[in-house]
This record gives sequence, C-alpha cells and structure tokens, in this order.
Amino acid sequence: MSTAPALDPAHTALLVMDYQPAILAALPEAVDREALLGRVEGAIADVRAKGGAIAYVRVGFTEADWHAIPDVNKSFAPLARHRVMHHEDPATAIHERLTPEDGDILVRKIRYGGMSTTDLDQQLRDRGITTLVVSGITTSGAVLSTIIDAADRDYRLYVLSDGIADPDTEVHRVLLQRVLPSRAHIVNTAELPALLRAG
Repeated sequence: MSTAPALDPAHTALLVMDYQPAILAALPEAVDREALLGRVEGAIADVRAKGGAIAYVRVGFTEADWHAIPDVNKSFAPLARHRVMHHEDPATAIHERLTPEDGDILVRKIRYGGMSTTDLDQQLRDRGITTLVVSGITTSGAVLSTIIDAADRDYRLYVLSDGIADPDTEVHRVLLQRVLPSRAHIVNTAELPALLRAG
C-alpha cells in the first residue's frame, strides 16, 4: 500500500515522455518492452477513466533545430551531425500502443527536459494542473531532467517506478532509489488506480 498522498484527477496530468520506437530500441534486451508499454498503456487508461489529463512529450528535430545545436552540446551535437531523430521519421512518433487522443497535450522537444524547449508548462497551467505523474524513457535523460525542472516549478510529483526505463540498469537503479525520491513520490502502476480519488 502506497504512503503517497491521493491524487485529484482534476489537477493531475500523466506525462508520457519519449515513448518512441527509436528510443525504445535503445533499451537493453533485459527490459521487456512489451510489458513496459502495457503498464504505461494501463496507466493512461486509469488516468483517463478518472478524468485526468494525458500529456505526451516526444523528441524530434527539424533541419533548423539541427543547425542550431552547438558542437559543445555533448549529448545533442552527435544527433545533429548524423541527422538523427527527424521529427517526421516514423521512428520518432509516439508508439502506436500509446497513441494520443483528441484533447491530449502533445509537445515536441529538442532537449532532454519535457519543459525546457516546449510550452508544456504553460499548457499544464492553463488546465489547472498542479500534479504530474511521470513515465518516460530514459530515467537519466527525459525523466531526470523533467523531474528536476518540474520540482523547481513547484509541481507535486509522482514517478511511476515501473513506467520508466534506462539503457543503463545501474544508473536507473541509483536514480530511482537515491535521487528521484528527494523530489517525487515513487509509486508503481498497480498503485495508481487507488491513488486517483474521485474528482
């Protein structure tokens, strides 16, 4: 039984970050991708059923985005040089099992964090969202960056421990056990329905 506070769906959004074929493909074989997708698919259904918001974040670049990435950016300069993750490439689309619906928030980013290069924060605030439930790939990239940023913006935060993954299983473990709990409640997808109290 979770000790995390209950969620008010009217003020809660589930973030589904970087669930894109190209990024899923980078996970190690030890990660059961189908099971991971299934858990996030279930979390989306649970939040929808209670009237919460779903916000999708995907990474994808235009030609102009690639040109604007400086060589000093250790993470993103190689993507620009090799013209990887074009925003119209099917491999950068949201995975078909998690397809957005009308009324969902959908943003395209060009860095790790879900808010730093998008209008996600404004869209959430426009809807009265004060609480975020975070799922995403990777733990050391999109998840960590977004949690740190969102915590600084005073959102109440929950991380779905079985809705995040990373290519490096040890980095994932350390972040989940030692770093993220200082900023977010750590829960799993099975606990989510009980936490979503009626709005």
